[in-house]
Amino acid sequence: MTRSAIFVGCAALPEGDGDEAAVLPALADLGFTLSWAAWDSGADFASADVVVLRAAWDYPERREEFLRWCEDVPGLSNSAAVVRWNTDKAYLGELLDAGVPTVPVEIVPPGEKPRWPKKPFVVKPSVGAGGRGAARFEAAGAEAEKHLRALHDEGRTALVQPYQSSVDTQGEIAVVYFGGVYSHAFTKFAPLESEVDASGLYREERLAAAVPAPEVRAAAEDALDAACGLLGILRAELLYARVDLVRGDDGRPLVLELELTEPSLGFRHADAGAPLRFASAVRQQLA
Repeated sequence: MTRSAIFVGCAALPEGDGDEAAVLPALADLGFTLSWAAWDSGADFASADVVVLRAAWDYPERREEFLRWCEDVPGLSNSAAVVRWNTDKAYLGELLDAGVPTVPVEIVPPGEKPRWPKKPFVVKPSVGAGGRGAARFEAAGAEAEKHLRALHDEGRTALVQPYQSSVDTQGEIAVVYFGGVYSHAFTKFAPLESEVDASGLYREERLAAAVPAPEVRAAAEDALDAACGLLGILRAELLYARVDLVRGDDGRPLVLELELTEPSLGFRHADAGAPLRFASAVRQQLA
């Protein structure tokens, strides 16, 4: 039985960034025909058996329009409800409240002032992707105030988080799940000062395959369980999930972000079985 799948990109990256190349034959082996389309292209998404968000990285500037589109697409993975919750990083506060080890965060809506951390910190928009709009500061002062004011002037809520120095030496580790089941992991080095890709949608990253330590894997599992509890869904209902973690000053793994909307999944740095696991998870979503 032939099924159709559409991978969703955006106008600047209508066929993603190339990371999914190995997924195409894996899906074909399971009877899927695959095409790409930008989310706002007017493509016939309703005709597909499954529609997978992959590189819709221009949504931060048009989030409400994007969410309305998500709600109108049958067969969307992950679901529109998941996308609405996950595209505002205020969810990090919910994970903290649920007891998940998470990098501390202060949510600063327009017009409000933060309590600046006593150590280096990051200011970034609560709705953002690819590291755009994020900046690091050594201490409170005019530059941090200016950056916050610029975000607020655009009507954007900001997040203030203490900078985790382990990022400079160890980077982040991304733990990837398909259908709620662990698949693989990779490290990411993406300095806030790194160049933005030619598309203008994300900062360049250095990636490498990794094996997560037991305590890292446990923290990622806790984050995924907590998110599913908050959303009222089963882990199996998530086609994909990526948990990004860093080491805190005490060496403990902390969740930096939980990516349930359109993350790069690191296929180019995963074992050969990862595309097969992803293809099986896509088929599982139709069951």
